[in-house]
Amino acid sequence: MTSAVRLLPSFLIMGAQRCGTTSLYRALAQHPLLYKPVLRKGVHYFDTASYGHGLAWYRAHFPMRIGTALLIRRFGGLPQAFESSPYYLFHPLAAERIAADLPGVKLIVLVRDPVERACSAHAHELARGFETEECFERALELEEERVAGAGELFLADPHAAHHGHRHLAYLARGRYADQLERLEPLFGRDRIMVIDSHRFFHDPEPVYDRLLRFLRVPRFGYPGFSRHNWRPRPKQLPDSLRLRLMDRFEEHDRRLVRWLDGEPSWRR
Repeated sequence: MTSAVRLLPSFLIMGAQRCGTTSLYRALAQHPLLYKPVLRKGVHYFDTASYGHGLAWYRAHFPMRIGTALLIRRFGGLPQAFESSPYYLFHPLAAERIAADLPGVKLIVLVRDPVERACSAHAHELARGFETEECFERALELEEERVAGAGELFLADPHAAHHGHRHLAYLARGRYADQLERLEPLFGRDRIMVIDSHRFFHDPEPVYDRLLRFLRVPRFGYPGFSRHNWRPRPKQLPDSLRLRLMDRFEEHDRRLVRWLDGEPSWRR
């Protein structure tokens, strides 16, 4: 076993789903001091039955410590491992597991217009075969029924999986403030950075600079910023439905102001 000589993540990109996590992950992976997992973007250790494998199993997914002293001398900063698993933000048990196993870890959360996020998630899950209802509005009507019982299931069996909770919670996953407020008591406000995805895609350099300051790593120019996992929407959302959904998210979006140090871009 080589797990003992491997890095554990110093920070996690933990969501939200369909908010640009892959694009940010790929930008950060270009930094010489930031190490991505060996095999794939997201290990999904804290939100699936894989948690039962133990921390040594998780650590085995990251690069070895060998050569870190050379990198410190060369780049003047400490190498950091990270991963990106967007279900961590929404899974009700993931935050406590992360806090217990990765003391001192920093968290990065991306948020976007929750209506656009829901539309994007529906198209994404439909394309992947996890969604069978082609009508977005009908899928929203079914959401409460589809995610019912998830909380009780996870309490009864911490290693259980709930299809509806993971793949079909279009509106619930856009209530970002609820999820952030669950993190705050466990990690503290200063270890959580929330990024407005619209600002990241429109003007990535200032967001990238702020992120490197948060991680305490030097900047060596800018990476190639590009958009990944984008899917075209099948058809335009009716204005009447958009307005109804925006009203439903209004209170949740208002609670984001203190996390973003200002009003969310989609509310301006």
